Amino acid sequence: MKPDDLSSLLPHIAAQFRSSLSNLYLAALQLAPPGAREKDPELDARAALLDQSYYQLVRLANNLSAAKYFREEALPLQNEDIVKLVVGLFEKVEYLAALLGLHMVLSCPMDRHICAICPDAMEQLLYHLLSNAFKFTPAGGTITVSLRRTQNRILLSVEDTGTGIPEEQLAALFDFEAPQDPLPPPHGMGLGLPLCRHIAMGHGGTLMVESHPGQGSRFTLSIPDRQMDRRPSVSDVPFDYSGGFNKTLMGLADTMPPAAFLVRSQD
Repeated sequence: MKPDDLSSLLPHIAAQFRSSLSNLYLAALQLAPPGAREKDPELDARAALLDQSYYQLVRLANNLSAAKYFREEALPLQNEDIVKLVVGLFEKVEYLAALLGLHMVLSCPMDRHICAICPDAMEQLLYHLLSNAFKFTPAGGTITVSLRRTQNRILLSVEDTGTGIPEEQLAALFDFEAPQDPLPPPHGMGLGLPLCRHIAMGHGGTLMVESHPGQGSRFTLSIPDRQMDRRPSVSDVPFDYSGGFNKTLMGLADTMPPAAFLVRSQD
């Protein structure tokens, strides 16, 4: 399927998804309200499975909406503190990594740095890279997030000590081809890494990968270290939807155990 076809079709499918999902969630909320779940651990455990499925489906809808980034055009960039964005997201993700027995490391020598980014797209890219790292790194492994400046570039990398990627798969890693047969977990639809590449391109940058089977992988985003001299258009709207729910949990929903969706875990 051509990128232009994806960018036009998938957001419409996502909109229909969300309408039905909202009704399903409201019905589930009436059957198992938070107050009742807090008093009944057994009910909470059953309802957590519903929450898990709901979050996973909303994450899928967000990914479908994000197909607009497959268009060959620049993103609506604005001057933001990229250190604040990355560190803030890291801190939210760290406790979820602990549920999987993973150790998180942050390497960032900067206290603050303003540069031109699309915050929503940058978060989407980070969630995808972290989700992949979580999926393919066994308990006891380490995920390292690194942010640094070099010459006129900003480098953001996510490195894991997981299973790695076979060499023969690296060449087509960022190309989207609809799978002929459903892929078993932890594999998804194959949209994530192609989407990340287009987000990198929309920043005027690149996304690179280094990987060795059995030793892990490192994905590195390289974007220009620049600032914008104009304000973003008021028509620029975020593509994703969190509906007041835990956005971090939603971004990593495909990797989390049911325990992450208990009422006490979402506080």
